[in-house]
Amino acid sequence: MATTLLRTSAGVLRRTVAFNAARASSGGGPPIDHQAGKVASDKVSMPDTLGHAVGIERYELLAKLAGNEDPFEMNVKKRAKGTVDEPTLIPSLYEKRLVGCICEEDAVSINWMYLHKGEPKRCECGYWFKLSDLQQ
Repeated sequence: MATTLLRTSAGVLRRTVAFNAARASSGGGPPIDHQAGKVASDKVSMPDTLGHAVGIERYELLAKLAGNEDPFEMNVKKRAKGTVDEPTLIPSLYEKRLVGCICEEDAVSINWMYLHKGEPKRCECGYWFKLSDLQQ
């Protein structure tokens, strides 16, 4: 009885795992050149930094090669007018973003706030900020 139960449950588990693995591995995005960044010469046969990079590091290196020195929009931005009618636009890929405002030039602390898409927000110092779509 126990052997039959074990065989049956093992078969069910095997089918479930195989089905989920097939479902998870299906689909795909645009083709990627996996060899981009490989240095081809008589003296060097190992990939350079770009050839070894994967994931977010590779995205950053490719963006820098394309001329974008701040691919994640992390650099300090100068405030614009900062009024209700013309808020300082903060680019973002997402629906919300954490933003820090250095209210005074010699301030020791930073005022942190979450900005949400579509709603301008006022900092304690009086400047207004608003999320905008990131131009890629």
